[in-house]
Amino acid sequence: MGIGGSIFLIAVGAILAFAVEAELGWLSVSTVGWVLMLAGLVGLVLTMWFWQSRRRAVVTTAAPAQRAVPVQDDRVVEEYREVRRPGTGV
Repeated sequence: MGIGGSIFLIAVGAILAFAVEAELGWLSVSTVGWVLMLAGLVGLVLTMWFWQSRRRAVVTTAAPAQRAVPVQDDRVVEEYREVRRPGTGV
């Protein structure tokens, strides 16, 4: 659901629970507000739990990478390219 959706549900639920006093037959708007707040809270807790599990550090050992820049006679060879688009004059 995400943090934003959870906070939205909590806010709408609080508005319905505390600010609106209406009865729609068998449906109590206040009860709907409390249910929305509870759903938002559960969604927020679950989102935070999933985010916490994604942030665990993973340590891997890998072989050292080869040099990205070619070496020639102990000198670094650098390449420079200039790309011009057709139709643009300089």
